[in-house]
Amino acid sequence: MELSYFHVAGDLPERLVPEAAVVIDVLRATTTIAWALNNGAEAVETFADLNLLKNRSNQWPESSRLLIGERGGKRITGFDLGNSPVDVVPELVSGKRLFMSTTNGTRSLDAVRNSVNLYTMSLPNRKAVAEKLLFDQPKHLCVLGSGWEGAYSLEDSLAAGALGSFLLEKNSNSLKVINDEMIAALALWDRWKNDPEGCLRIASHGRRLAMLGNHDADFKCCAAMDQLSVVPTQVEPGVLSAS
Repeated sequence: MELSYFHVAGDLPERLVPEAAVVIDVLRATTTIAWALNNGAEAVETFADLNLLKNRSNQWPESSRLLIGERGGKRITGFDLGNSPVDVVPELVSGKRLFMSTTNGTRSLDAVRNSVNLYTMSLPNRKAVAEKLLFDQPKHLCVLGSGWEGAYSLEDSLAAGALGSFLLEKNSNSLKVINDEMIAALALWDRWKNDPEGCLRIASHGRRLAMLGNHDADFKCCAAMDQLSVVPTQVEPGVLSAS
């Protein structure tokens, strides 16, 4: 397995269609997706464009849908929920389709929606995603961060390093790291592996969230390693369900 990591969608090589892609947005989209599916959501449908989201969601009965998302860390006006993993509780999301748009994560998902196999990962479901990849053994795995408005984010690279470290530990003989970005992510994970929440809190996006209010519960949830067995998997373009 060849393993590469790209900080943001704009770093992807032109015309790249990965055999397997993993999208990461630690704070907070892919953490929210994992918890929503774990808590019984029928699916999470993601959109970079709000008009497309509204048109698509209007095709679903109001009782079977929720609109979730944020811009600049704040809930979008008129949406049911923001982008917090602690809000997607079973009594709200069970059996419903979640229509989601965020500042960063849904843009990365849109960039690799044509991948043969597409998954999302956060720190809580790192092990589950890694074990899925080890079972499938794709020839090339593209890990894509989400960053902040097109720029590098520390927390996404931390999670990329966490995934790469697990894969190397379990399958070092047949895994080849092929770009410097993943080498740097592995070093970052080695530095912060005993305190992932600390890394999230010093990251620029973590500090941005802290300025918006008390997000202690989000930080703890987003930093909790290997808590979930769910693997959010694209089943049709833009639509993720539990695997």
